[in-house]
Amino acid sequence: MAQVLEFKLPDLGEGLTEAEIVRWLVEVGDVVAIDQPVVEVETAKAMVEVPCPYGGVVTARFGEEGTELPVGAPLITVAVGERPASGAGDAGDAGDAKSADAEGSGNVLVGYGTSEAPARRRRVRQQRPVSGASAAGSRARTTGQGTGPAAANGQAGVPGTEDGPVPVISPLVRRLARQNGLDLRELTGSGPDGLILRADVEYALRAAARAGAAAQTAEPQAAVPQTTGTAPAPQPTAAAAHGEIRTPLKGIRGAVADKLARSRREIPDATCWVDADATELMRARTAMNAAGGPKISLLALLARICTAALARFPELNSTVDAEAREVVRFEHVHLGFAAQTERGLVVPVVRDAHARDAESLTAEFARLTEAGRTGTLTPAELTGGTFTLNNYGVFGVDGSTPIINHPEAAMLGVGRIVPKPWVHEGELAVRQVVQLSLTFDHRVCDGGTAGGFLRYVADCVEQPAVLLRTL
Repeated sequence: MAQVLEFKLPDLGEGLTEAEIVRWLVEVGDVVAIDQPVVEVETAKAMVEVPCPYGGVVTARFGEEGTELPVGAPLITVAVGERPASGAGDAGDAGDAKSADAEGSGNVLVGYGTSEAPARRRRVRQQRPVSGASAAGSRARTTGQGTGPAAANGQAGVPGTEDGPVPVISPLVRRLARQNGLDLRELTGSGPDGLILRADVEYALRAAARAGAAAQTAEPQAAVPQTTGTAPAPQPTAAAAHGEIRTPLKGIRGAVADKLARSRREIPDATCWVDADATELMRARTAMNAAGGPKISLLALLARICTAALARFPELNSTVDAEAREVVRFEHVHLGFAAQTERGLVVPVVRDAHARDAESLTAEFARLTEAGRTGTLTPAELTGGTFTLNNYGVFGVDGSTPIINHPEAAMLGVGRIVPKPWVHEGELAVRQVVQLSLTFDHRVCDGGTAGGFLRYVADCVEQPAVLLRTL
């Protein structure tokens, strides 16, 4: 006899407590194999495909695309034992009685197994599936939506919400309507059984904005702030009022905001900088690439210089344990590098960068950069850094005072390399000049150490042969 098992949003690791559904990979009625990805979610750190630990027939899905779910919330239900005999990934023998907390694939996804969720996780009210409601009827459970008078607190500030149930599941949709003063009872949902989707709310808000603009054609329009740069600005969700655009701080953008605010709040940082003649470094790179073999990137050479400098000044490859009042120094160098993507700023981490040569560093930078562009970086590839290299010269700027990537202790910034007048061997010449800056946590070292590190980096840039001592 078939048994319906419920698969909940697993703990994706790194302290993440929620995720947003980006794309469903299965439909109700589909046959799934054990460990087959069923949904793509976005956390504050990365896009993740979530595999289901059960094999069988999908009887229900929970949550529309765009819905934010906490860890432990239902994702799908699977009927085990109802699949065709030829179905791949059979969940077990025909008579095997499985239970959600006892069996499954046993595989681990970033800290999640198939056992019952810890009691600390937040739970949500039971929701009805967004599709395949009849298929879900085989389950002996309640599918109440919690959108009636008892759930009116989810729509505080929206007039008339106490008159009856509103066909909406997504907390994201409710919040979007609440933030913009939209009465959900005035909308007709386009989802199953009249379910109100995020698209319905956004359409209503755009219509309201157009109506407001038409009514005020005689009034001067307020200027809309413009964002410049190589990456597109985050898309606003709705116009909250005339002349205002509000963009939620969520996902990667929200995680970046939280981390930067924490860094500024907790780390007493200081910055020192120096101009360096990078002409010889550029010549050395040209000679390397002319010798054949894989091309060596400039970022890889800078990373090699960083790891050599950290070997001489290990105080900067550390973190501060504020509770223990201790500086924790690392023997390994997990080198983060700032990368701008369409989804926002990410800092992938090259593991054991100190043990890699320029060719290996080039390949790893390329792999992680491509993963960042496609949104496939894993949480493990975005965490655990001990020092960050920030090449902001790609944006055409000379210098910066970057914010330290908490909980690290330092960041090296590299500006653009441009021809400038420079005194070389006692004569004025045009040389390739770069500005280097070091922002450091003043708790881990004093200015002498920071200055020594930066001076060594500059010496290696000006005379790459200095690196031969550490090879």
